[in-house]
Amino acid sequence: MGELLLDTNVLVLHLRKRGSVTEFLLKWGQQDNLHISVVTRTELIAGMRPREERTTMDLLASLHNLPITPAIADRAGRLIYAKARQGIQVSFPDALIAATALEHELIVVTTNARHFEEVGARAQELRANC
Repeated sequence: MGELLLDTNVLVLHLRKRGSVTEFLLKWGQQDNLHISVVTRTELIAGMRPREERTTMDLLASLHNLPITPAIADRAGRLIYAKARQGIQVSFPDALIAATALEHELIVVTTNARHFEEVGARAQELRANC
């Protein structure tokens, strides 16, 4: 499948023990190719439950955390601008995650591939029962 960029929703499903998401992460994590944007890190920490903190922080430490560089920020801004001109609203976090995937040539693993495909990123749909 290649190098992967995990969307926030995939990590939430893993932490909440939904479906076989954990099996997917364990399988692909053995190949050392799982990445997240620091945007995903922020979203996950902002939404974690108090009892999930240790598990969440351990999970985040096990993944390659990719920073927002000026090139990624610029690309995200251009994605938002271009899609707005077409009447499509792209959220700020999704634009940054998509731009990170595009800059690093990664495949976004998400439960909503359409959000990322609409802005030109390669995406792999992951269902909770994958």
